[in-house]
Amino acid sequence: MAAALTLLCCCLLTGLSAAAPAAALPRPRAVPRPTTEAEARTDAYLASLRTADPDRAGDLRRFFLRLPKGGDLHNHLFGAVRTEYLIELAAEDGLCIETATLTAVVPPCGPGTRPAADARGDRDFREAILRAWSMYGFPPDQSGHDHFFATFDKFGLVPALHPGEVLAEVADSVAAQHQFYLETMVNPASDRAEQLADEVGWDPDLAEMYARLAAGGRLDEVAAEARRATDDAEAGFRAAARCGTDRPRPGCRLTVRYVYQAFRGESRERVFTELALGMRLAETDPRFLAVNLVQPEDGPVALADYTVQMRMVRFLHSVYPSAHVTLHAGELRPGLVDPEDLRFHVREAVDIAGAERVGHGVDLRHEDDWQRTARTMAARQTAVEVPFTSNAQILGVRGAAHPFDTYRAYGVPVVLATDDPGVSRTDISHEYQYAAQTYGLTYPELKDLARASLQYAFLPGRSLWQGNPTREGYRPVAACAGQLPGSGRAPGAECRALLDASAKAAVQWREEAASVSFERTVATRQVGR
Repeated sequence: MAAALTLLCCCLLTGLSAAAPAAALPRPRAVPRPTTEAEARTDAYLASLRTADPDRAGDLRRFFLRLPKGGDLHNHLFGAVRTEYLIELAAEDGLCIETATLTAVVPPCGPGTRPAADARGDRDFREAILRAWSMYGFPPDQSGHDHFFATFDKFGLVPALHPGEVLAEVADSVAAQHQFYLETMVNPASDRAEQLADEVGWDPDLAEMYARLAAGGRLDEVAAEARRATDDAEAGFRAAARCGTDRPRPGCRLTVRYVYQAFRGESRERVFTELALGMRLAETDPRFLAVNLVQPEDGPVALADYTVQMRMVRFLHSVYPSAHVTLHAGELRPGLVDPEDLRFHVREAVDIAGAERVGHGVDLRHEDDWQRTARTMAARQTAVEVPFTSNAQILGVRGAAHPFDTYRAYGVPVVLATDDPGVSRTDISHEYQYAAQTYGLTYPELKDLARASLQYAFLPGRSLWQGNPTREGYRPVAACAGQLPGSGRAPGAECRALLDASAKAAVQWREEAASVSFERTVATRQVGR
């Protein structure tokens, strides 16, 4: 697996959630922001679709599908790919399916297995695999925690053999959702990192532990292997996506970067080594931007070592200050863990580890002095990544029980994300539609959520927006003031220089141009077609 970009599933949790009553919470702050005529017209059209008869449900879906939605910042590559595609890959590879567990295994197909290719003609067998490898057909009124996590071991062999093809498929799906940027979680050479960790062993003196890892260039060797694996995967992506040919697939136009994930359920030495590897890659390879901790936060090792792991991140960030940090934190709910484990996870991710983004953050209102944590996140512009579908499927958290409005009320940046859309069988358009319908969001609010997904991305370069957009609204920097798409003015020399120099500003400009085009389709009533 060293030659592949491997990955584990997102860190979601289980059960039904109890939360503070929504009525006790402050309402989200209204960001001071003028509304353009085109935005008002688009908002009115959206309102008409919401109150329309059920026959126009398709128009509402098409509205959200065509809505420009910036980027996806919380995405696990192997969990993002369609299950149907994985089944077809397994068939092409001649893989076998264990009949008892429906796990993909290498051939030959002996007793107790069936060829994956049988799923092409046997509908019942195909549906059984779909159910085992995803949330397909899972009862919505039951906890999906155990089933969700079991899927990854069942299909994991398949994408590990085809990281490039999987990336091409996922990139196409993201582009089809009218997004322009993807940060996806991977962990190339994680097996080599684990081997090195086992050789070095654990040392509570983190500086000494790091010195032993780096001694003799051993960590550099693992990083070099990770880069080679990424090179191979990207070559496979370019070939599968036909990039550079006269028939490129849509994913070729997508800007893709990686977040290296460490497995929080492993031994301390392995977690530390994987974090060190990820941060080294983030400082030496422009394709990698950040690190994250994955696996269930309610796992026994994850709970016991949570604070130690936050200290690991803090120490390694002092060694690699240019690496970014985003952490799954607060993926807990009452009844899932002991009450004391609900009191500090988001807080420590922010205060100890210095996370720049927090994934999920669902248990915020159950933590000690959570209001201070929310204010700290707002002041630091520490964004929270919100995947509604996975929170509902795995945690049973939805609607008023979800802290979405709480974060917004305190001025915390919020970005919508998909998490594992292949396993969850969702897409980012559904996440935006759910947000709009559940929390009564207007089109300008949806537009700013899309902008936030790029503003709080880890792409390098200056932003197109000045100040704190969550608090002050999205105001262009002086170099591009009055020159945004739709203004009727071409960008001047200063603005062009910014767009040429900044990968972030360039993608943000694409989002703005797409929004102008989208609003024009509303004016001509083409959006529902």
